Amino acid sequence: METEAGAREPAATWQGKALFFWRDDAQGPWRALVGIDLDQRPGDARIVVQRGLGAACGVVVSVKAGTFEEDRLTVPQRFVELSPADQARAAREASQLAAVFRARTAERLWQGTFQVPIEDGRRSSSFGRRRILNGQPRSPHTGVDLGAPSGTPIHAMQRGRVVLDADLFFSGRTIVLDHGLGVFSLYGHLSESRVQPDRVVDAGEVIGLVGATGRVTAPHLHWAVRIGDARVDGLDLVHLTPP
Repeated sequence: METEAGAREPAATWQGKALFFWRDDAQGPWRALVGIDLDQRPGDARIVVQRGLGAACGVVVSVKAGTFEEDRLTVPQRFVELSPADQARAAREASQLAAVFRARTAERLWQGTFQVPIEDGRRSSSFGRRRILNGQPRSPHTGVDLGAPSGTPIHAMQRGRVVLDADLFFSGRTIVLDHGLGVFSLYGHLSESRVQPDRVVDAGEVIGLVGATGRVTAPHLHWAVRIGDARVDGLDLVHLTPP
């Protein structure tokens, strides 16, 4: 969303959470990114904006239902019917990721355009696709899969701080970047990491290599993006900030 130019930063909330605003120069308009989560119910929703001492006003956002494809995949059975030990590990790692995404940075580390992390990467699975694993329905796909040979360089979609570099049960070797203002990107199934935790990487910098670690059927990059609490399509964010 965008507000008129002015010296005082506006305040607004979406889904009960504060939005982060920025502007590109001292006289420019204030801007904020609003993420619509994959599971957001269709219909009208409101952004509540407070400017100065005046009364708050509402901005209506019309959320439309998405159309998603379906995948039927065959994977090792241990990734479908988890053992007690694997269930415990997956739960711990889910809590770890949730904590990473809750710790938001009020500083905007990115500026300008966002980019797809693999040059000429072939999209092998789209955002929101419904997945059937070994004949059993599973949660929808919350990222974009980019097919590429093992060892293909993976680039940071924008400048950001490394807030996770770990080996996870489902996504294998995984890197998460905090781009500031509630924007995060996740890169999964890597064969190798080229970064260290807490390091700030530049836009386009090689952060790792494509692999086939975790729950996979072939080498590829699982690329996921979050804005606030919302799981969003990274390609939408790329298209929103054209060069």
